[in-house]
Amino acid sequence: MNIKTDSEGRGLHELPPPGTPDIEIARAVQPTPILNLAHETLGLSPEALIPHGHYKAKLDLSKLDVTTPTRRGKLVLVTAVTPTPAGEGKTTTSVGLNDGLNALGVRSAVCLREPSLGPCFGMKGGAAGGGRAQAIPMEDLNLHFNGDFHAVTAAHNLLASMIDNHLHWGNELGINSHHISWRRVVDLNDRSLRNTMVGLGGSPHGIPRETGFDITAASEIMAILCLAENLDDMERRLGNIIVARKFDMSAVTARDLGVHRAMTVLLKEAFQPNLIQSLEHNPVFVHGGPFANIAHGCNSVVATRSALALCDVAVTEAGFGADLGAEKFLDIKCRLSGMRPDAAVLVCTLRALKMQGGVAKSELELPNLPALREGTANLKRHIDNMQQFGLNPIICINRFSNDHAEELAEVTRICQAMGAESVCSEHWARGSEGALDLARAVINRLEQPSPKVELLYHDDMPLPDKIRTVATRLYGAADVSFTAAAAAKLEEFRTLGFGHLPVCIAKTQYSFSSEPGLKGAPEGHILPVREARLAAGAGFVVAICGDMMTLPGLPRHPAALDIGLDEQGNIEGLF
Repeated sequence: MNIKTDSEGRGLHELPPPGTPDIEIARAVQPTPILNLAHETLGLSPEALIPHGHYKAKLDLSKLDVTTPTRRGKLVLVTAVTPTPAGEGKTTTSVGLNDGLNALGVRSAVCLREPSLGPCFGMKGGAAGGGRAQAIPMEDLNLHFNGDFHAVTAAHNLLASMIDNHLHWGNELGINSHHISWRRVVDLNDRSLRNTMVGLGGSPHGIPRETGFDITAASEIMAILCLAENLDDMERRLGNIIVARKFDMSAVTARDLGVHRAMTVLLKEAFQPNLIQSLEHNPVFVHGGPFANIAHGCNSVVATRSALALCDVAVTEAGFGADLGAEKFLDIKCRLSGMRPDAAVLVCTLRALKMQGGVAKSELELPNLPALREGTANLKRHIDNMQQFGLNPIICINRFSNDHAEELAEVTRICQAMGAESVCSEHWARGSEGALDLARAVINRLEQPSPKVELLYHDDMPLPDKIRTVATRLYGAADVSFTAAAAAKLEEFRTLGFGHLPVCIAKTQYSFSSEPGLKGAPEGHILPVREARLAAGAGFVVAICGDMMTLPGLPRHPAALDIGLDEQGNIEGLF
């Protein structure tokens, strides 16, 4: 097989060695001009793209028909075990798998979510992949990108300002200021804004009331951007957003305020999917960025449809572990769009499994077969969960150079016992060359009849029972507890005619339970639902569990403290 080269003719083996900061590896590759790449890999003419500089572009959906239900390509879902500080590499695997498929002659593209500035300046980092399986331009992708997050923030806060403006100018709709549910958003981590007062300073400054902020990734408008089929559908969904109640407790929508059309204008460009490339110059669609712990965790329907219409295979990831991202991909995105995956890949690392078994991060490089065996309970639960949907995942063991042979053999044995194929992959260190076995396994799976994917619950199941079904069947919970306020809200949503909607459970990503410290595969716990929110425009109900916050805070040492410009004006400290 020929090693892929960049546009200056350098082979991947000539890039900085594995372990070099991702930003330096990314800078070592000269990207292909995006118009050339789109033509060579996707068959697109320049007229079908809206360039944002030389190496980024948006698809012009007015020139492409990607919204029809029929599709040409096969859809591969990439998910993972429960995340740990040791790392699992789901985005890296998605990019590496796509490079591997293209290296084998398969016309493939990968669909990712856009990074939020909150984690970039906080503790998680970016979302471009890593090592030799990255999307570039990496700096642009992780910082502002093409402005989609800012457009969502502006549209969301325009609606918030219109609510307060309506109150100020006489409140013709009769909005009860104590029953306004629409908060504001910011694309940063800032715990001080979770609960705020607005309208202080006297009558010229508005009506005083209590409100707060969420992070932009949790905005219902972000979900709408990712679930809408076209601009008309997006405008309809925006109009359906319920923002408040009147004094008679009837609903007030964005359409009632007359602002949904202006919001659509703000989102018109953001709705177009973004196209960039991998280090090996394969197409990467990056669009939308809902978190999977507090939102539905999937890239946009239009980006996925675009990849399916233009390629033979579309690889897409769903955020965090399979209990969050994959469940929401299937029960929300697939339910609402009609799409179904043809294959699934479940990513794990020996390091993560040993951490699930109780090993400290500082000791992960040492062999510890007993801890590994205990930690594989987490992997087994995720395999079983995926099989409940009718998807038997290919287990990708994202291999590190210092992994121990006996531990790799043990994970392989456990996967075989559960009827799941496992493959070791070294895409982080070797790019497409290290992902060929994984790519072959996926190709073999796609050549088989597509699985019959079953959703976890039916539309007509009551909302509390939908939450209970996810908790007991996927999380290992014994039951669910609802605060009085949450139970009342769920009943209110039913009486308003929204009982048929799917549920989006917001909980910690670090455990099957609502307690981040409960590792492995805990059983018999109670999932506490403290709050319920209606996303009528997006088309789901959010159940907020435990201490989960919809606006994260910064850690003791935020990543922002390490980011700056060097003497040449280059960004440093960014991953």
